[in-house]
Amino acid sequence: MSRRYDSRTTIFSPEGRLYQVEYAMEAIGNAGSAIGILAKDGVVLVGEKKVTSKLLQTSTSTEKMYKIDDHVACAVAGIMSDANILINTARVQAQRYTFMYQEPMPVEQLVQSLCDTKQGYTQFGGLRPFGVSFLFAGWDKNHGFQLYMSDPSGNYGGWKAAAVGANNQAAQSILKQDYKDDATREEVVQLAIKVLSKTMDSTSLTSEKLELAELYLTPSGSVKYHVHSPDSLTKLLAKHGVTQPAAESS
Repeated sequence: MSRRYDSRTTIFSPEGRLYQVEYAMEAIGNAGSAIGILAKDGVVLVGEKKVTSKLLQTSTSTEKMYKIDDHVACAVAGIMSDANILINTARVQAQRYTFMYQEPMPVEQLVQSLCDTKQGYTQFGGLRPFGVSFLFAGWDKNHGFQLYMSDPSGNYGGWKAAAVGANNQAAQSILKQDYKDDATREEVVQLAIKVLSKTMDSTSLTSEKLELAELYLTPSGSVKYHVHSPDSLTKLLAKHGVTQPAAESS
């Protein structure tokens, strides 16, 4: 039935569906997963890096985590080239706001303006939707720590814990069971690692296969975005018993 209606982004099917947008969501379903969890003292983002070949030189910069402004970061699932365009757009919007009003852009306003751009691509012929989903983590003086999820249709929502990408249904159900409202950042990191270890396609979790970033307030009151180094990740995984220390695994 879809065949007559799925060649254009702008044509609704009789059931009121936009198939091209749904296909974009399917593309994200095959990408490496990303998980975001809200803690009472910060936000934690964790992403699965897909290692496609042993010959591929591992990137020195992060693949899944991006800093948009001093107070906002995001995790990405989907087509990276599409994500880069949107991340650059978001960075410019955040800087324009700061330049105009001399204060950081409210997190939801930034997410909404980016989602307006995404929505435009579902409404005009000759364009295809962005095949990418974002998890935005941020802090502002109005609402404190926030976590938002957005998809190719331009929809977004605030979440306490969310998962996008491969096996996101399984990850979401574990998060539903184990998430606690008053969890600290350390507990949330443990939960994020546990969820990823249970939902990843590969059997063992190592520092090469994952990226972990935290957003929190420093004692001085400024927002700090911190991406864990591979060494720090290896220690964390061993501490939480998800992977064997190097000496034992040989």
